[in-house]
Amino acid sequence: MPPPGQTRLPDWDGLKLRVRSLVGSYRVLVFSKSYCPYCLRVKELFRSMGLEYYALELDVIDDGPSIQQVLMEMTNQRTVPNVFVNGTHVGGCDATLQAYQNGSLQKLLGSGTDVKPYDYDLIVIGGGSGGLACSKEAATLGKKVMVLDYVVPTPSGTSWGLGGTCVNVGCIPKKLMHQAALLGQALKDSRKFGWQYDEQVKHNWETMVEAIQNYIGSLNWGYRVSLREKTVTYLNAYAEFIEPHKVKATNRKGQETYHTAERFVLATGERPRYLGIPGDKEYCITSDDLFSLPYCPGKTLVVGASYVALECAGFLAGIGLDVSVMVRSILLRGFDQEMAERIGAHMETHGVKFIRRFVPIQIERLEEGMPGRLKVVARSTEGSDIFEGEYNTVLIAIGRDACTRNIGLDKIGVRINEENGKIPVSDEEQTNVPYVYAIGDILDGKLELTPVAIQAGRLLARRLYAGSSIKCDYVNVPTTVFTPLEYGCCGLPEEKAIKEYGEHNLEVYHTLFWPLEWTVPNRDNNTCYAKIICNKLANNRVIGFHVLGPNAGEITQGFAAAIKCGLTKELLNETIGIHPTCAEVFTTMNVTKSSGQEITQSGC
Repeated sequence: MPPPGQTRLPDWDGLKLRVRSLVGSYRVLVFSKSYCPYCLRVKELFRSMGLEYYALELDVIDDGPSIQQVLMEMTNQRTVPNVFVNGTHVGGCDATLQAYQNGSLQKLLGSGTDVKPYDYDLIVIGGGSGGLACSKEAATLGKKVMVLDYVVPTPSGTSWGLGGTCVNVGCIPKKLMHQAALLGQALKDSRKFGWQYDEQVKHNWETMVEAIQNYIGSLNWGYRVSLREKTVTYLNAYAEFIEPHKVKATNRKGQETYHTAERFVLATGERPRYLGIPGDKEYCITSDDLFSLPYCPGKTLVVGASYVALECAGFLAGIGLDVSVMVRSILLRGFDQEMAERIGAHMETHGVKFIRRFVPIQIERLEEGMPGRLKVVARSTEGSDIFEGEYNTVLIAIGRDACTRNIGLDKIGVRINEENGKIPVSDEEQTNVPYVYAIGDILDGKLELTPVAIQAGRLLARRLYAGSSIKCDYVNVPTTVFTPLEYGCCGLPEEKAIKEYGEHNLEVYHTLFWPLEWTVPNRDNNTCYAKIICNKLANNRVIGFHVLGPNAGEITQGFAAAIKCGLTKELLNETIGIHPTCAEVFTTMNVTKSSGQEITQSGC
């Protein structure tokens, strides 16, 4: 039967013979249409494998519709791409990619070919939390795995060992320095609880840094031992793609080695962004330098309003330093803004100074030293006002950039978002090049959190090598900002909830609370705050959970599991609280924002 709308009857027997002849003539044959994105993806797969293919574009030849009708009779497939390998029908885009994933495509190609075996089943580029989790899981599943990890030193010369940002210059040292600040506050509180001490209490920066770095060093060693036990090959070398399936690895001495793999996982993470002004890289530090700084930073200006900026400012002030924060616009962009402003207000009452709506334009060194003395010149974002100030240390925390632009992705065709360097991926963390995957902070539009990278890495390895179909769930992921008043959250910020659901479809319950531990020292009453955002159209399901107070991370972790299970306001009301705790306020919350009722508390 001719296709609908075709007036001239073709020679069907001749067409069938032509199609069969084409199928038998090419090792890889793709019946395609030039504008079809699925056809393009299949072609990218074969290009990435270094394979030549022949594509017959049915939309640019006269008898294209007739050939497609013949293909439908032959293969029972109406759509393109329609792929044949060594005379065998593979199928469309999904079928071809699946065949690549399970190895059947390679088997079809392998008969009588000169395809060389790869050195490794999997090479992971980046030895952070996600990369290590993925590599060890793949090795456990019997695969030959290599990890390539290299830390480019900061402008100040700081570098670190295996483990990535979280372990070396992120979550771990940050939480430990936060703890140091909390202990300082606990010492002040202890007098009210009857503790007496005559010795003047002061903080020693060098002692703290040495202890923290010793602990981090033990973690670095533990990761190397773990890789060895899993028979994962580890190279402390900088990886760069030079051709499909092949990377060049350059070590600290400049020695180069070359390695091939069937698949690659990119887990390169991010590094702090600099201001791009005179003196920033020469005289300023970032969080990459702070946690191993061999001297007390002294009077410090923190530039930025990210969670990194506020956390660092918080614990520096908590150990007794003079700290200012220079903010371009808002605090904690992307987080709930009511919570962000409450954090800022609490920090101000505890001595942190905020310089609002200014950006630095020049950093000048006035005096060398450890620390030295710096002059900061800043301009208002709202006019021509100029700010000048002198500090011992300037810490830049304005954001982070993905480490993707200098690893040769252009040589193998991996697409990145040119604006931010991040990599768009499918819901299975696959890039546009089928044998290359990406996890962690470098993913475009995904959360930049260590536990997310670990989960994504493990699940990816299980999908690739254990037949699993479970994907990483990026929804309702809990997190905590370790500012002096800790902020835990799960789900949507209030602003985003309003935008997504409409304010009239939401009910927001909230309350202030006073931790019992703070009542005897008589401090910070009506500062801690809790709220939940409920979707009235879904049985008051909790879609946003927010808490400001001590141990916010511990509180949020527990409620996050309930939110995953569909927590509603009714279920919270039916839950009996543990008394006296901070978390119990979520079981007794009855004041809505819309009511306008008072939420201040006079006791626990």
